[in-house]
Amino acid sequence: LCLATKPLGGYMARVFTGERTLLSPVLAPVERAILRACGTSDQDEMAWTTYSYALLMFSLVGAALTYLLLRLQAHLPFNPSHFGAKEMTPDLALNTAASFTTNTNWQSYTPESTVSYFSNMCALAVHNWMSAATGIAIAVALVRAISRRGAGQSAEPTATAGRGAQSTPAAVSIGNFWVDIVRATLYVLLPICLVFTLVLVAQGVPQNLAPYTQVKTLEGAVQSIAQGPVASHEAIKMVGTNGGGFFNANSAHPFENPTPLTNMLEMLSIFLIPAAMTHMFGKFVKNTRQGWALFAAMSALFLAGAFVCYSAEANGNPNVTRLGVMAHDTGGQPGGNMEGKETRFGIAHSTLFATVTTDASCGAVNAMHDSFTPIGGLVPLANLLTGEVIFGGVGGGLYGIIMYAILAVFIAGLMVGRTPEYLGKKIEQYEVKMAMLALLILAATILGFTAISSNLSLPDKAGPLAASLNYNASASPPAYLGATYNNFNNSGPHGFSEAFYAFASATGNNGSAFAGLTANTPYWNISLAIAMLIGRFLMIIPMLAIAGSLARKTPVPATSGTFPTDTPLFAGLLVGVIVIVGALTFLPAMALGPIVEHLQMAAGKLW
Repeated sequence: LCLATKPLGGYMARVFTGERTLLSPVLAPVERAILRACGTSDQDEMAWTTYSYALLMFSLVGAALTYLLLRLQAHLPFNPSHFGAKEMTPDLALNTAASFTTNTNWQSYTPESTVSYFSNMCALAVHNWMSAATGIAIAVALVRAISRRGAGQSAEPTATAGRGAQSTPAAVSIGNFWVDIVRATLYVLLPICLVFTLVLVAQGVPQNLAPYTQVKTLEGAVQSIAQGPVASHEAIKMVGTNGGGFFNANSAHPFENPTPLTNMLEMLSIFLIPAAMTHMFGKFVKNTRQGWALFAAMSALFLAGAFVCYSAEANGNPNVTRLGVMAHDTGGQPGGNMEGKETRFGIAHSTLFATVTTDASCGAVNAMHDSFTPIGGLVPLANLLTGEVIFGGVGGGLYGIIMYAILAVFIAGLMVGRTPEYLGKKIEQYEVKMAMLALLILAATILGFTAISSNLSLPDKAGPLAASLNYNASASPPAYLGATYNNFNNSGPHGFSEAFYAFASATGNNGSAFAGLTANTPYWNISLAIAMLIGRFLMIIPMLAIAGSLARKTPVPATSGTFPTDTPLFAGLLVGVIVIVGALTFLPAMALGPIVEHLQMAAGKLW
């Protein structure tokens, strides 16, 4: 990852500043043709409000088309298993459309028995590309705004008004949404995914449109072996930090992740673009140390989580040891907590994968997080609650950690009694308010929905809230919009953690789950869809507002009182702010879930 960050980051900086690259002779004519068909060009500029409007309309239309394709899949081609509307109900289609539009890829269904090849390719895989490109575009717009000089000068070649131009002055523009997503798709995602797909095929991942193979087992039972265009789906699922699997077992399935090599490459591909974007950021602002400071802060948090998660799972459950069962590693078995893990990956590769996928907004899994020990499961949950800025999603990790960087310099400014600055731009009340708005909206969504869902999961709650949610006391068991109170396979703190994790995953646009929660009911599908939309767009809009504000500002010269943001001290402060904000916001809820569950396990009360 360290070796790939600099060359890929430098390449991405050249792509988004419009410089010539190695792929330009092939891809530049395609880019111009697409932009011409869209009625725009790389000469056009947008204010942050126009950029936001383009983003929202693009996402809205995409979500609507996805919903229709899923509902009408019975009448569309490439459906050898004849899946129809009964497999994809209205509430499930709504949840899935919101999920893939927002780069969440939460799946309340079993993919191989629900979605046709056509739906998978044209409704879901297309969003894997578009939602990833959208995240990259937002990050590029923010970085571009920071690098702009405010008084009509920019740190990159700025274009004059051309066909379809909006006559937006360079001092207040943040780029062109359509240009950014086209370039992200053509120059960044396409070449990486093309190579990665071929590597996966060479390793044994299927890539076909054949009907499911029917075979008989040795006992004579008929088994249906699902297959399809898996390799191409897997590549963009990982590279675009999407995470939605072609199969229900996701990357624990041998058709998605067949070998140790693919396991390593899939983890690397999740972090590849988010890490490279830190170096791209440094190239944009003409100080690569700024990018490496962000990279260092992300790496410190990632390594801490990886070691804690591995240690918890390697030590296993002390109650098993108390029963006289050998739980340490030997030549014949690995020891520790192997529940929910593939023996071919073991504890080390499972916990590393779990940490990587929840640090990024990916959600792909090669082990079941619901089966982790309490502290082992706390690490993926804590990663989600940071806003997934530990490398994070493609684009999302960069603009998320820049939001924390703004808060960090604001706090540093308070400590020394001067107006905070970040890369020469003064951070004033507007930027801090927008950053806090994004943080508070995410926290309110996660905690609010968790509280409501935990309340509804109790069978004796039949008050006004239950009545408003169509509570049916005569049902067996009682139900709210189809969400029965026993949707949790586990009671107590672990059941609470399942709901808490679900809304943290949905709001953080991750998509992984504590799989003990039965989520395919109208209540869960609708509430999780709302959480996904809030987590995506009510974070993006404040960040674009910050971009618009910073683009207008003229940089001020650094003085002896300027707090440097390219040093280990700033990286440490940034880590502290991320941890403290997360701890202050979510520690009470964590205490109700994995922390008290760990105390119960240590006391031998989990039996």
